[in-house]
Amino acid sequence: MKDIYNENTMIFKVLSDSNRIKIIEMLSCGEICACTILEKLNITQPTLSHHMKKLEESHLVYVRKEGLWSYYSLNKKQIANILTYLIKITYDS
Repeated sequence: MKDIYNENTMIFKVLSDSNRIKIIEMLSCGEICACTILEKLNITQPTLSHHMKKLEESHLVYVRKEGLWSYYSLNKKQIANILTYLIKITYDS
């Protein structure tokens, strides 16, 4: 059985970084190349790689490799799970 508390804690920690929130917002419009994300944020490529690794580990984003390029998209099922969890804990049943 999954430990929902530990899983959600990890996700909320990942989302506590403003650059990661910006990345999530960018991805809300659809799949984006890492180079495009890098252009829009004032960070280095290694820093972007670190952020994307954290987002992937928390299953918030998918990565698709095409040659030398990486393309990222939102895992909408995981986003929906988080939203459902927040609704569940904030409203009476």
